[in-house]
Amino acid sequence: MPYAIRRLAATEYRELRTIRLEALRDSPTAFSSSHADTAALPEDAWQRQAAVEATSEESATFIALDAAGNWIGIAGVGPLPDIPDHVHIHSVYVSPHHRGPAGPAADLVRASIRHAQEHTDVRWLTLGVHEGNGRALAFYRRLGFQPTGKLVPYGPNPSEQLLILGYPDFRPTPGPRTNPCPTAPASA
Repeated sequence: MPYAIRRLAATEYRELRTIRLEALRDSPTAFSSSHADTAALPEDAWQRQAAVEATSEESATFIALDAAGNWIGIAGVGPLPDIPDHVHIHSVYVSPHHRGPAGPAADLVRASIRHAQEHTDVRWLTLGVHEGNGRALAFYRRLGFQPTGKLVPYGPNPSEQLLILGYPDFRPTPGPRTNPCPTAPASA
């Protein structure tokens, strides 16, 4: 099925809200916010978020559209304010009927990687995967992400964990690769 990947426009805050709420209903553990909290955000919060994600140099949201122009997927990338020298892929979602090898998920993630490579000067690219989401873990590994050995509590339920994956080819450098999470054991 043909689809297009492009950056979110600042005026598309209603569409952003719609797909984010769809994602939270469909895959709640894939995100760190709840459907109820997200649905309660006022319209001006969505307007601000869309404006930032459409115009920021470092952060961006990419969307996938089907041939009819319907939003079928989303992925974001941006710096981690509390973790220096990192940029993080987040909010990756594709509508159920568009998942699979012919779907846009890989291209959404690749667009996010490209944006981070071209618009940031950080050293590490990471993402988090809920410990129970084996399908997502396998998908990201196929794209070249590797476990860092770092686990963090899953925000909505701290008794569950997020596995932090790193992208070793983000900033290729000569010499041995080092772990993007220095406190975790290096992965092979």
